[in-house]
Amino acid sequence: MPTITSVKPQRNGKRVNIYLDDKYGFGLDLETFVKLGLKVEQELSEEKIEKIVREGEFQQIYDKILRFGSLRPRSENEYIYWLRKHKVHKSLHEELFNRLKRLDFLNDKKFAAWWVDQRQTFRPKSKRILNYELISKGIKKEIINEVLDEANIDEVAQAKKLIEKKKYIWEKLDDSTARKKMSEYLARHGFGWETIKTAIKRIDEFNDSV
Repeated sequence: MPTITSVKPQRNGKRVNIYLDDKYGFGLDLETFVKLGLKVEQELSEEKIEKIVREGEFQQIYDKILRFGSLRPRSENEYIYWLRKHKVHKSLHEELFNRLKRLDFLNDKKFAAWWVDQRQTFRPKSKRILNYELISKGIKKEIINEVLDEANIDEVAQAKKLIEKKKYIWEKLDDSTARKKMSEYLARHGFGWETIKTAIKRIDEFNDSV
């Protein structure tokens, strides 16, 4: 059986190279190396080597996907795309997903709630647009409905907020043209006619009272 003849650290200090019978065998992350208790003069069967390499590969992928998930909440679809992009073997997917779920990194409802909150805070959107965006992220319809109901979105207030941010564009236009442009702008953001009409009416009432 092959024997470990030397262990050399890699430049990043986080991985080591394992040499078998004085020839390079495989690389391994430091955590897995310590956990497995590998040492010089230890004999390894081919089956054992294959198992070690697979475990080391898993740890490396797991560390990377944790970094990906820690940047912001992710949908399950985004994790699937990441795994495909990095050509991670399907045999590792289930265990990776199980660990992500245990850490609450993989939670589509949590992701959807975060997405809606971000949109409403920084880039107000209608429920119709939010619904479309979440569907494109692979979120199930029942989760979308639940999250949008819980968010209790005031679409009129959101539409009014959008107009107020852009009102300088229409200030020099006559009232009729300005209202038309505002309506078209809100329609492009997915708001329905009743919401648009009410939002513009509230702005007119405010302007008349000033």
